[in-house]
Amino acid sequence: MSRKIKDNIVKSIIYLATAITLSVLLFILGFIFVKGIGLVNWDFLTRDYNEKVFYAFTQSEEIPMSIDTDTLSKNTPYDDRYETLTEGPIYIENIGAAVSKISYKNYTSEKEQFVISYIEKGSPLLNAKDSTGATINIKTDFILESINGESFENLTLDEVVSIISSQSGDLKIKVVQPGGGIKSNIITTLYMVLISLLVALPIGIFGAIYLTEYAKPGRIVNIIRFAAETLAGIPSIVFGLFGMAFFVVALNLQISLISGSLTVAIILLPVIIRSTEEALKTVPMAFREGSLALGATKLQTIFKVVLPCAVPGIATAVLLSIGRVVGESAALLLTAGTVSQIPGTLFSPGSTLTVQAYYIAKEEGNIELACAIGIVIIVIVIVLNILSRITSDKLDVFNKK
Repeated sequence: MSRKIKDNIVKSIIYLATAITLSVLLFILGFIFVKGIGLVNWDFLTRDYNEKVFYAFTQSEEIPMSIDTDTLSKNTPYDDRYETLTEGPIYIENIGAAVSKISYKNYTSEKEQFVISYIEKGSPLLNAKDSTGATINIKTDFILESINGESFENLTLDEVVSIISSQSGDLKIKVVQPGGGIKSNIITTLYMVLISLLVALPIGIFGAIYLTEYAKPGRIVNIIRFAAETLAGIPSIVFGLFGMAFFVVALNLQISLISGSLTVAIILLPVIIRSTEEALKTVPMAFREGSLALGATKLQTIFKVVLPCAVPGIATAVLLSIGRVVGESAALLLTAGTVSQIPGTLFSPGSTLTVQAYYIAKEEGNIELACAIGIVIIVIVIVLNILSRITSDKLDVFNKK
């Protein structure tokens, strides 16, 4: 077989491997986007996963409808993936809004409910306040459950309209803000990234400085490097078990944001140490010698010459760390919890995006919603990577000047 034929075979294998890799990647991304893109909207990003119940206090006021019936019938604030219109909408003048009856069905439950499908300008619902006097931002997909103590359970839409229309004066309306959003998960994820990096970055960078600039080659340094490489390959569930035993139980930090962040910080240390160490090694020795020759101390040389030159490599460590934090789930299940809420303090539990996606897919079987969360995770990682790379490039240009 000629050399040319062998080269063509090897080249074909390389092209085939590349094509398979790209195909698998595009298939995964395509599957996630096709399944979940229909659920990604502003409400999905700005609402919590759990429903919120409000008692809205307002005054009855006759507000005529300013649109025609055909336009009203086209107002569908519900998600037709899970909700189906069964009756309505019907406009009710004394609250200045239209109400529809829908059938809600997901993977775990099925129920009927009355939803606000249109709100007229000047509607008293727009001025509704809760018991504390705070304004309630009622929107067109809020659920109506009762008015002035009269429940709408097991009623038809006509009966509900009749009850609401008969009310006058002061109105006390029980409304429910739909859940299904991931605002708390996004905020918890960003908290986790920030806290874990604040802990892991200084320790990892200082550790890399010791190994590169101070430690003498020998058995101890080799053991440290071997330990770092070994830790980088250990499954995250092992770190989660350690975090649960040490931070949650031994230190009594409970299942909380701080327990999860400290556990993730330990996971990040090997990545940061090894990446920073390699970045420091790329700085020419002549830079160090020139700085020392000009009278700078070793510490000044490290912080004013070596570290600035290694910024691109350190930025790479940050990029890898951010991706690891955002994608972590196993360790956080045991240390940060699965409560879908914004942590009020460092000692409150919270659920990151990956943990929430796991919970929804496993416990509820809602693949579409899990894929929608996956889209948000991908976008967050891309945005954070772009910002980190821009920062790295700016610092690199500044150093060259």
